[in-house]
Amino acid sequence: MVVIHHNPACGTSRNVLSIIQDAGYQPEVIEYLEEGWTRPQLLALFAAANLSPRKALRTTKSPAKELGLLDEDVSDEAILDAMLTHPILVNRPIVCTEKGVKLCRPSEQVLDLLAQWPPGPYKKEDGELIIDDKGERVIG
Repeated sequence: MVVIHHNPACGTSRNVLSIIQDAGYQPEVIEYLEEGWTRPQLLALFAAANLSPRKALRTTKSPAKELGLLDEDVSDEAILDAMLTHPILVNRPIVCTEKGVKLCRPSEQVLDLLAQWPPGPYKKEDGELIIDDKGERVIG
């Protein structure tokens, strides 16, 4: 089973979802901006992905700066509280598979979590090749 915490307005998130689907998976898609987060859910995702709230904080195109969350003295607990109020603060996409949990930025990092990949050659939305014609990962 594959689960993606997805924002359809995000190009990276769209790329990751396409890679998953083109590899033959039918993922559970959680649009976290609509559904929001729970504290236990975020804590479990962060623990599984080896992330702290600060490492998972989306610092651009989010209210992180306006909320004062970029200051080094802001605690992970304060960041986590803000993420619960403002779901956009969580960087995305976060993908969960039987191989693990990962914040997939850049999008080709999702390949580490998939047992099967899309057939190559395979390009991202912007035309960047990530799987060559032999089905091997292109290291950029």
